[in-house]
Amino acid sequence: MKRKAYSTDLTQKQFKRLEPYLPHAKPRGRPRTVDLYEVWCAMMYILHGGMAWRTLPHDFPAWETV
Repeated sequence: MKRKAYSTDLTQKQFKRLEPYLPHAKPRGRPRTVDLYEVWCAMMYILHGGMAWRTLPHDFPAWETV
């Protein structure tokens, strides 16, 4: 992880349980450039804090992506 940890972050064990329910990368097309773990942690940060998407800290992926 390249960013600082937040209290809302999932553990890797929690994410592994969630991962089968997330969409898989499509076999054709552009490769995925964003880590789904980081996207999920960003969503948890926003949901826990009850704030606007544009206030997402810069160490998460872009708010438009999340």
